[in-house]
Amino acid sequence: MLRKATERDILYLYYLYMHDVTNPFLLYEKMDLEAFRPIISDLISKGQKFIFVNQDGEDAGMCKLYKHTYRCDHIYYLGGLAIDPSKSGRGFGKNMIHDIIDYCWSNEAKRIELSVMGTNNRALGLYESCGFEIEGILRNYGYSAVENRYFDEIMMSILK
Repeated sequence: MLRKATERDILYLYYLYMHDVTNPFLLYEKMDLEAFRPIISDLISKGQKFIFVNQDGEDAGMCKLYKHTYRCDHIYYLGGLAIDPSKSGRGFGKNMIHDIIDYCWSNEAKRIELSVMGTNNRALGLYESCGFEIEGILRNYGYSAVENRYFDEIMMSILK
């Protein structure tokens, strides 16, 4: 189940974004909580940050999800997806993707799009297994300060 994140979730979101396993594949370099707080509070206030709750009622992951506007208001963008590393390998990623797809389709979406780091083979496999298709590659799209290198992003989507 997806639920909108609240200010009470900031420590959990900080844990997910800054964890050694998930951080290399997410948007933000590691930072302290006080630097992170305004960034995540902005997403929460816009209703764009979601928590995935597993079948046992435990928080098990997160994602950013927002609907485009005007001529593209049939499109949702999915980003910042991570499964809690302490809960990985139990199928929660696939469950979360299916919940996201159901949420978008029930809110009049006709397309869901995302980008994923080109070296994140685990995520690529997950998205493809849930029906997303590769549309293209954005070369040298992101930069990792820790690794001092640029990386490609792979664009993917699923259509209703």
